[in-house]
Amino acid sequence: MTESRIAAIDVGNDSLKAIFGKLEAELNIPNVIAQDIADRPVIGIEELNNQEPTDGIHIRLHSPTLKDNNSIYRVGNLATKSGSSTELDPGSNKSEEDQTLVMLFAALALDAARDENKVNFKRNNNVIEATYTLGTGLPLREVKEGKDVGYRSRLLGSVHQVEFLVTPKYQGIKVNIKFDEVKIYPEGFAAFINLVMDNNLNVINKELIDKQILIQDIGGLSTDVAVIKNRKVDDDKAQGFNLGVSESLDAIREEIYARHGVELDSRLDVVDIITKKNDRNHIMVKGSRTSVHDIVDRILLDLAKKQYRHLRNIWQRNSQSEICYFIGGGSIVLKEYLKTLNNSLDGYNIDFFEDEKESVWMMANAYYKLISDFARKNKKVQLEEEKKFAKTK
Repeated sequence: MTESRIAAIDVGNDSLKAIFGKLEAELNIPNVIAQDIADRPVIGIEELNNQEPTDGIHIRLHSPTLKDNNSIYRVGNLATKSGSSTELDPGSNKSEEDQTLVMLFAALALDAARDENKVNFKRNNNVIEATYTLGTGLPLREVKEGKDVGYRSRLLGSVHQVEFLVTPKYQGIKVNIKFDEVKIYPEGFAAFINLVMDNNLNVINKELIDKQILIQDIGGLSTDVAVIKNRKVDDDKAQGFNLGVSESLDAIREEIYARHGVELDSRLDVVDIITKKNDRNHIMVKGSRTSVHDIVDRILLDLAKKQYRHLRNIWQRNSQSEICYFIGGGSIVLKEYLKTLNNSLDGYNIDFFEDEKESVWMMANAYYKLISDFARKNKKVQLEEEKKFAKTK
């Protein structure tokens, strides 16, 4: 019997973050797709296999769960170079978008096709049979609306095939993906788990475990505010807003193009300009270093004020909260603006993660902790049942 492999995947609005197996593999792919043709033109096709697969993800998808089945896509870095690429739109539900599934299946197929996984999955004539135990999540708003049930059912009970077309190293490989189990976690609860527990779910931050805390997760398309009381999310107090950084990143990208004639491929390119250590808020225009500080400041300060209003409103309704943690990719973009606003206004006890990778990967890490714990317990139960069955023989 094929061993089920652990996968923890955060399909973020700007990028997908994934952790596999026993922490031996991870992926980070821009959440951008573009419909394409089967024979995409490649300059220097003979050099294709010298490139990284993640730089040239070109796939055909067969899945009964997709609205647009049997379509061909460029995914991630390759899609950003397409004139017809799509990123998730504000107001969309992650659980109902084909794009979420395209990203998810592509990531799983990339993992399954790794040479190291030849011992884990059966291969026959370039067809890989891959079984996963998946931990992933949805925004609190969607979980409160019950959309996690439908999302889980779309993944379970079907075979989803990813066929690699003109992709470095994996061209011609087909991966049949099945799920042994799928767990959908609310993002606010996952963030709390990651804050207070290690990979074995042992408590590591005892000073937080019994506090009432707020977690404001700023994503690309939405913001979730979780209220943690008595070691769990207060469902009645948790709130989700259709307010993320994507629209502001798009506005910055459009204004840079209008003013300087510089076209940026994706939102991640804008994030790179905003957050890079050297020459932050600068671009190259006709070979000259040019500041876009005024564009970035005006647009992001406006967004930070809206985010701060949400913080104020939530804290007023939960006045006994002791601290608010800002997490997610959006918190990195808005950190300095939010700190400045807080210092000049209410002076709440707020905190950010100085390790930017930790903040961006928080959800994927939390899903990994939770799904690994589930798999361990499930395996223990199976072994005990096998022992009982053996005794009855």
